[in-house]
Amino acid sequence: MTEIRSPVIRARRVVVKVGSRALVAHEAAAGQLATELAVFCKRNYGFVLVTSGAIAIGCTRLGYRTRPKEMAKLQAAAAAGQSILMRRYDEAFALAGLTAAQVLLTHADLADRERANNAREALAELLEAQAVPIINENDTVATEEIKFGDNDQLAGMVTPLVGADLLVLLTDVDGVLDARGKRIAVMTDSAEVGVVESRGERLGSGGMQSKLVAARMATRSGASVVIAAGNQPQIISQVLAGKDVGTYLPSGNRTLRARKHWIAYTLRPSGAILLDAGAATALQAGKSSLLPIGVIGVRGDFFPGDAVELIAPSGVVIGRGLTRLGALDVARAAGKKGESLSNLFGTHQADIVVVHKDDLVTEL
Repeated sequence: MTEIRSPVIRARRVVVKVGSRALVAHEAAAGQLATELAVFCKRNYGFVLVTSGAIAIGCTRLGYRTRPKEMAKLQAAAAAGQSILMRRYDEAFALAGLTAAQVLLTHADLADRERANNAREALAELLEAQAVPIINENDTVATEEIKFGDNDQLAGMVTPLVGADLLVLLTDVDGVLDARGKRIAVMTDSAEVGVVESRGERLGSGGMQSKLVAARMATRSGASVVIAAGNQPQIISQVLAGKDVGTYLPSGNRTLRARKHWIAYTLRPSGAILLDAGAATALQAGKSSLLPIGVIGVRGDFFPGDAVELIAPSGVVIGRGLTRLGALDVARAAGKKGESLSNLFGTHQADIVVVHKDDLVTEL
């Protein structure tokens, strides 16, 4: 098993995601984690911690018996809980000789290239200073339009942002379980497995399926992933030693460059473009741009520069890309070529591209 997990053993920049359940149920969890990370920081490891827990802690503080559904109450709980959450980390990491640095993000921060680059540079400086960035979603101001969905998704997006070699997703089960409830030691494709969700009171917003989506984001960026039980003693040490714990997902050889990874996994599609069979086949081959002749329709309202999904005749989403035309122009140009296309736009038809291959990602 150690040989199989050799990329994990070689990893030196690690993103660790901790869920609500561990932090709310065990106040000592932050101290145990800090003590463990401190050992590796002395060996020149760099850690970024993505943490849940602010809303769960805030619900207790505000007297909510269950996690509310109303956005305003969730935001209030986040405001009440975030300071307590960060205080736990700050005190625990200080005792371990580490500097904790709070970083609050929304999805909009990473969807905007300039803001994402600013976040990347700030995180790089913190790591250079041997601090441990503690990242959480800025739930107090986040709305449905700018939320990540859950912190598993945030961890998946942060992994390429900091150039991490490894993402460790800590949960309350032993790893990814098969239909019989048995742990899967190694998964080569996170998209092709039925999983058993953990049971119990719902404190957070994620589940195992969310972790698999986050794992796919990370592996497509070139990082390895381990999904493991956060309540196991010295779990980080076991993971970094290559022990047979949790579920290991290797990075594979289909790594995306940073910009294409951003298009595929960070941007949210504003609409969809429906393709004919020929266009779908050509795009999946990876060497063609989408031209109007291959379009049969559109869904939604989008504008030039927006992200869109590309849908095959079967209804399957085969890719995402940045459109060069708005929805109305794509609909007008659908199925056209040659002179009819030139007459429609008043320009040479060869200049009209719906989605250029450099702005296109397939095999999501």
